[in-house]
Amino acid sequence: MTNYETLPDDLPVPVDDGGCDHLIGMAAPDLDLPTTDGGQVNLAQLARKTVIYCYPKTGVPGVALPDGWDQIPGARGCTPQSCAFRDQHAELDALGADVFGLSTQSTPYQQELVNRLHLPYPVISDAGLALACALRLPTFEADGETLIKRVTFIVKNGKIDAVHYPVFPSHSDPEWVLAQLSKE
Repeated sequence: MTNYETLPDDLPVPVDDGGCDHLIGMAAPDLDLPTTDGGQVNLAQLARKTVIYCYPKTGVPGVALPDGWDQIPGARGCTPQSCAFRDQHAELDALGADVFGLSTQSTPYQQELVNRLHLPYPVISDAGLALACALRLPTFEADGETLIKRVTFIVKNGKIDAVHYPVFPSHSDPEWVLAQLSKE
């Protein structure tokens, strides 16, 4: 059985392919996307600084990962990343930032994750890839699904202010975010 909360030591390191170079300064798209708290979020209309960490796909205990998942650079680590944001949530909030996870999985699928990991923030579903297409986020294919590569960005005043890509290892992501928010 796979342990989703830890990362194997031999994961391939993703390389910066330039897939997010265009994001800094880009306006957040005016899209309403469903969240696991039963609401919707529109990144263009957020008042507070907002951290969006995009991840490919979370695993579910007892369900096998897609074949070759651990060999896809940057694919493995969605649960450790979510747990790291959970564990740093109070610090992020104290710096005036809201946090959202985001994947292409359905809201009901994501709700299982939020409940199981006791996440104190909602997760956004981009199942139709509307946000991924609007921002031209980098994607990859696995098991017949189009998934978003792991990228984190900070939205401030309706624009993308900072981008972390590629994110590796996944659980180090909140430290990068805290460093960015502390600069202000």
